[in-house]
Amino acid sequence: MLAAVDAAVAYYRAQLERADGPRAYLAQRGLGILVQREWPWRIGYAPPGWNSLINHLRAAGFTAEELVGAGLAIRTRAEPDRLIDVFRDRVMFPVRDPTGHVVAFLGRSRPGVGEGVPKYINSPKTTIYDKGHLLFGVAEQQERLSARWTPVLVEGPADVLAVWLSYTRSGRPGAVALAPCGTMLTSAQAAILRELPGAAQGIVAAFDADPAGRTGVDRAWQLLRHPRPPGQLLAAEFSAGADPADLLRRPDGRAQLRAALQRRARPMLDAVVEHRLAQLVERHPRLLEDIDGRCAAVRILVPLLFEATSPDTAFRVARRIVAVTGVGVDTVAIAAIAHLEDGLHHIRTPAGAALKTR
Repeated sequence: MLAAVDAAVAYYRAQLERADGPRAYLAQRGLGILVQREWPWRIGYAPPGWNSLINHLRAAGFTAEELVGAGLAIRTRAEPDRLIDVFRDRVMFPVRDPTGHVVAFLGRSRPGVGEGVPKYINSPKTTIYDKGHLLFGVAEQQERLSARWTPVLVEGPADVLAVWLSYTRSGRPGAVALAPCGTMLTSAQAAILRELPGAAQGIVAAFDADPAGRTGVDRAWQLLRHPRPPGQLLAAEFSAGADPADLLRRPDGRAQLRAALQRRARPMLDAVVEHRLAQLVERHPRLLEDIDGRCAAVRILVPLLFEATSPDTAFRVARRIVAVTGVGVDTVAIAAIAHLEDGLHHIRTPAGAALKTR
């Protein structure tokens, strides 16, 4: 199966060399240099057609069982003996395991292919690939990771490549981007991030400035803070509708991207506070127009105080809640005490239960 996937990488790579549309897409995204530079990413293109890859690999001697087992082909429902390619008319990003073997792909559709076509599709789970246990970009960036560059969690492969291109190989230590393989961050992927050499210097979440991106930052916070974060947890900020790959294309975009990921990143918990409030205001647009609504917002936000990793962080979050809701410090303090008392009230020990019964 590993041999079949590797043969698919070579086939997709050869197809990219004569595919004008995908090459133009990569150039538009600021990734055109990766068309000429094969290693380490080996980006390719899956051509349209139902069985282009299958025909190529069957001619090379691979069996139907091997192609299905490797996640490269699927059987049709009407004709189980008939195979079709999993990936068709997509820019292909190989996914490697920690040993460096390509075990799967992320396939990105070209812009303008029509509604209803998913932006990304991923290889199915196989005996050599489980998307929840790998991060895109780890194997290709071992040199930077070993040099204790700061890990940055981004949404997709184009963002990983944008960050990679924003640093020169001879430059000072910077940020190294990694992405979940087409899934929300999992506990296994969070564990990989926490164990990276550079994680002690901090981990940055750099997602799009949209609802999905805000959800991604919130999830990263919940998974990375337990049992204790290896270093400071930060969030990078981008303008609405932008992401690292978009920033790369702007004038002086590489310098802007480096600054966004390092100098201008802010504490992740501050971002979570603002995201939580934004969700409340989206559901209740007039929430902050009167004191009752502001106090209700405080009661919802105040549990985040108890997620702080230090007293200083808790005080900073409290001041942030004051700033975003417009209430006084005493209101936040009272809400925090009430939340703590409520938590203590729900603790039930055998001794306590026995005393209450008496």
